[in-house]
Amino acid sequence: MTSRTRQATRPHLWGPAGRAVGDGPGRTTRGGERASDSLWKVARSQRATGGRARLRRVALVGIDGSGKTTQAHRLADALTAAGRPATYHRNAGGRRWLGRLANRLGRPDAQRLLGRNGVLAVESVLRWLAIANALLSSLVTGRVAVMDRYAVCQYASIRAHGGRRWERLARAGYRVFPRPQVTFLLTVDPAEAYRRIERRGTDHETMDWLTAADAAYRTLPEYPGFVLVDAAGATEEVSRRIQAHLVEWLPSDAPSPDATPDSGPPGDAAAAGPGRHPVVCPARPVVVQARS
Repeated sequence: MTSRTRQATRPHLWGPAGRAVGDGPGRTTRGGERASDSLWKVARSQRATGGRARLRRVALVGIDGSGKTTQAHRLADALTAAGRPATYHRNAGGRRWLGRLANRLGRPDAQRLLGRNGVLAVESVLRWLAIANALLSSLVTGRVAVMDRYAVCQYASIRAHGGRRWERLARAGYRVFPRPQVTFLLTVDPAEAYRRIERRGTDHETMDWLTAADAAYRTLPEYPGFVLVDAAGATEEVSRRIQAHLVEWLPSDAPSPDATPDSGPPGDAAAAGPGRHPVVCPARPVVVQARS
């Protein structure tokens, strides 16, 4: 049997957005192995684990006051209870700490203390170190890393500050980090986010900053791959919507979340084919509405 014939008999491994992995001419890797053969090994591995890779990284991102920290804690607990041990990781850039330091030194905010470039430099370094520590911890422990903020938060911060030339440097530094398998963007009106921040009373953000940050997330090149979650509803409802999107990553005998995510007609799931994960890397943003 020829190599062409053997390749034709292999089943397709469906990847994000319904694309079949392993099609096309086989390129050779550095080790001399054809890229198609490497993908075939991945396909066999994923078939052995139910047709999907193991969930390792989930990120929750969004503007301040969108509920990232609350939902990330709840998600880590829910995944652990469902049989996927998970750990919460807060990948902050130090904005709150820098703001408090500025106030103690008689400055109204961190930017007045360090300047825009200084704030962006400190933020980028602190967040890079936090993400590196979280990924290393996940690698050592084997637990799912639930990320409260990730690299895209730094890109959005840079855009909101108007420091676009810094973004290229930040992306070069953050390139070493793997993308989360699922990134939830918690969306909320900046005015509501402002009210939440004022109620908690631990920090302060201006409406101008929140509006700029909201716009920055929507202009990122990663935006089409986000799972959009309306975070304006009740905490429990938002949690159920987030957890429902991760059902296919859980063990087959794990209890399913109570809520079912908004979807198309019943036939869509079957038509999607085995092993596809349209939620993880959708062709366009997936909006999940939370009932208020």
